[in-house]
Amino acid sequence: MNHRIQNDILPYRMVVAVPGVTVVTSVVGAIVLAMTGQSTPEVLIALGSAAIGGLARLLAASPLHR
Repeated sequence: MNHRIQNDILPYRMVVAVPGVTVVTSVVGAIVLAMTGQSTPEVLIALGSAAIGGLARLLAASPLHR
């Protein structure tokens, strides 16, 4: 049973997918707003920036254990 838990990658995929979807949605939303002549709300920029930072932290190589 423990072996199955260690090899279950679905939670890890979800942890990466949610910020990824947030980044894509923020970028698309900002582009759509710019095309319609509206200004991009700061909260949209903040959400996209935070999601990119979270993805960078998740996907960065972790230091080796000593």
